[in-house]
Amino acid sequence: MLEKKTYDKLLGHAFDIPVRVEYWDGTSEVYGEGTPEIEIQLKKAIPIKELTSLPTLTLGEAYMNGDIEVKGDLQELVASAYRSVNSFVTDNSGFLKYLPKISHSEKNSKEDVQSHYDIGNDFYRLWLDDSMTYSCAYFKNENDTLGQAQENKIRHVLTKLNPQHGKTLVDIGCGWGSLLFMAAEEFGLKATGITLSQEQYDQVKDEITKKGLEDQVDVYLEDYRDVEEKFDYATSIGMFEHVGKENLPKYFEQVQNLLVPNGRALIHGITGQHEGVGSDPFLSKYIFPGGYIPNVAENLKNIMDAGLQISDLEPLRRHYQRTLEIWYQNYSQQIDTVIARYGEPFSRMWSLYLQACAASFEAGNIDVMQYLLVNGTSGDGLPMTRDYMYNK
Repeated sequence: MLEKKTYDKLLGHAFDIPVRVEYWDGTSEVYGEGTPEIEIQLKKAIPIKELTSLPTLTLGEAYMNGDIEVKGDLQELVASAYRSVNSFVTDNSGFLKYLPKISHSEKNSKEDVQSHYDIGNDFYRLWLDDSMTYSCAYFKNENDTLGQAQENKIRHVLTKLNPQHGKTLVDIGCGWGSLLFMAAEEFGLKATGITLSQEQYDQVKDEITKKGLEDQVDVYLEDYRDVEEKFDYATSIGMFEHVGKENLPKYFEQVQNLLVPNGRALIHGITGQHEGVGSDPFLSKYIFPGGYIPNVAENLKNIMDAGLQISDLEPLRRHYQRTLEIWYQNYSQQIDTVIARYGEPFSRMWSLYLQACAASFEAGNIDVMQYLLVNGTSGDGLPMTRDYMYNK
């Protein structure tokens, strides 16, 4: 009885929409005013201490294991928890003390990246677009397909640099190489990619050979901190979220080190627009080991401390929400294949991850931003207005 009263207290303020909860003993309660369109089924009691100290990890594991089922829109349920000011789900105070100190040595960084990206190309190929681009797309038009929007994003990134034909570019965390190939083929740049993923390295190497771009594109299986060359331009998409809080200053310092004087960088990454813990125990354990999302103030300080100046800053929150929603649509169509290859808990983990991330962007809990930086004085080498960014 006492346990059920505690659940009432927790769930009474967890969401800003009406939600029905069906308990393991067959009883049910409606929390919030109105007719609920979403139902949570708790198939077994979850210890209150775990629920309040590590809510996202505890709930996430319960969902993975089938101890929680959700009838209705899971994305809307999670977004509702983020919007609710007093929700225990988003109260960071309980789990701060449980967060482990994570090493981001070169060895650990490589292990973190490989644990996520080396699940295998076949897994990502099930739900990414044909370019295998695993980052926020850019929807210029309402009817853009995911593939078109990913191409838009890469072109938007490169166009912002205002690059000159024949100059050099380095892509820190190059993924499957889409940006490298557009930089070479469309912008006439000599492009070098850096990755810690063996899978990504192998695929990019194969594509370079197939396209006959050996003289224009290269890729290194190397830690970005070890690269000593200088480049005219640098790009980095979805990278700084992986380096860890303690390495963010070094990350921006290395961006500066990689650039020639007055060289330009376009850094694209998930960024908070509020003070927060920056990491999540569920994501850290199962999805992004070692991940940390800095807020915009942290990034700006590190950018200034590295001797870089900002020429432009653009938030793309709504674009990542739509990207994730399309990824989930693609993923859900392949769910039987995922279960057969990787098992039910894995399939539910990724289903939850994609929908919860979409909800996080929807609610404004996190954002994604593009930072246009100069290793010199802001605006050097760029047109006087932003119009040039939209002419491609």
